[in-house]
Amino acid sequence: MKAYEALAAHIAEYNDLLNILNTLKWDMRAKMPAGGSRSRGAQLETLSKLAKGLFVSEATERLLDAAEDESARLELDFYQARALRQTRQYYEIQKRIPADLVGRIAALSPESETVWATAKDQNDFAAFKPYLERMLAFNIELAEAIGYDEHPFDALVFQFEPGMTAASLQALFGQLKAGILPLLEKIVASDAPLPLDLWGQEYDIDRQARLCREFAALIGFDFRRGRLDIAPHPFEVSFTRDDVRITTRYDFNYLPMSLFATLHEAGHGLYEQNVSPSLTRSALTTDFLGQYAVGGASYGAHEFSSRLWENQIGRSRAFWNLHFGRLRDCFPRQMQSADADLVYRAVNRVRPSLTRVEADEVTYNLHIMLRTEIEMALLDRSITVDELPEVWNVKMDEYLGLTPPDDRRGVLQDVHWSAGTFANFPCYTIGNVMAAQVFEAARDHVPDLDQKLASGDYSSLLDWLTTAIYRHGRAYTVNELLQSISGGGLHVAPLLTYLDAKYSDLYGLK
Repeated sequence: MKAYEALAAHIAEYNDLLNILNTLKWDMRAKMPAGGSRSRGAQLETLSKLAKGLFVSEATERLLDAAEDESARLELDFYQARALRQTRQYYEIQKRIPADLVGRIAALSPESETVWATAKDQNDFAAFKPYLERMLAFNIELAEAIGYDEHPFDALVFQFEPGMTAASLQALFGQLKAGILPLLEKIVASDAPLPLDLWGQEYDIDRQARLCREFAALIGFDFRRGRLDIAPHPFEVSFTRDDVRITTRYDFNYLPMSLFATLHEAGHGLYEQNVSPSLTRSALTTDFLGQYAVGGASYGAHEFSSRLWENQIGRSRAFWNLHFGRLRDCFPRQMQSADADLVYRAVNRVRPSLTRVEADEVTYNLHIMLRTEIEMALLDRSITVDELPEVWNVKMDEYLGLTPPDDRRGVLQDVHWSAGTFANFPCYTIGNVMAAQVFEAARDHVPDLDQKLASGDYSSLLDWLTTAIYRHGRAYTVNELLQSISGGGLHVAPLLTYLDAKYSDLYGLK
């Protein structure tokens, strides 16, 4: 297997460059002073061009050709065969993308994210608008370079969710809306105030930080190979399975923000920390712009992990029955009149909201549909950036019956577009759909799972997820993973069943 080994060593060097890029991006979002954004952009531009140049070089093609020729004569193992096919696929796509375009996106991103953060704080869409216009133009150029048959969105979504298109997503969204909207209508009609407003109080940030760290460790996040920091918009990034960084955001008056952001990002971290060691460096490919070097089957598959640990575990009645005491120990004054049931009801309160990251499980996917429709319209030039605040507000009223009072709580709330990330939002909904399917399968495969979770045994679930999904990295597609554990591909029925059962019980609908 000399040819394959030579290719793997070559890709390992490319992987190292991507990890350096990720290190700079983590520092940019977690530690870098705002004044460093322009120079950081130049650094990212240089490294992005170097990484791309290495990957699309004649050396890569020569090594790929030799490895493919060798594989025709010698039998590769499963992971090797998959890695070889994926590397060829991404190599052919990367060749279409101009190095200069990759550099321009990398260079603009730090300054654009910094301007976005300030614009959001100051409710100043006009300050961010020229950066968004440039990022949109770059992504349209990227879609044209990659190529597509029906919609420019199709070219961009492939890097995050291979196999998905604008048309297939619209069909998926239609199925979800058919189940979610009637449930939401019944919940809103039956809603009654909670006896105590838990979040209308102040929560010390240092105590929040300690509790967040405890909860992340509780579900299995390994702090010997990871760390937790603060960021304006929570994220996870990994350099290897042994160096995984997660972040959260603290709100003095809204404790769920930090707790569930931490569980969400720790869920991402669990995927990375449990990829097979053999897939850590040389056996993995990359997306179009070198945004990650490790990673799962897709971005949606990664979101399944974060959403499962955040929602099916962290928002469950069993979780708060078990851990309410620890919450009360940290915040005795705030929790003196509360109990586990009240906290469970409070963290699952369904209420159409302005902000995606604070949305409940029932309305969350409506936020994703709204953003995805806007992205499609921006990419096919149906709307302009100038029209974006008005379009956003109209769609918020259409989907959630709300009108943002300002752009800070409207069109400026998400970091994605400032980083040049278009067509990524659907991955959150795919993650929600997949999480329900995987959790349903886990109940079939793990004996007495509900009883184990009720006793605080999260390792049994983590071990099964590692064996069935995490350890394979990017070797399988989403549908292949789901087929292997549940006998079918991605479908919405388990999510709709889960939401109906949970919230019918909470709101006394049956």
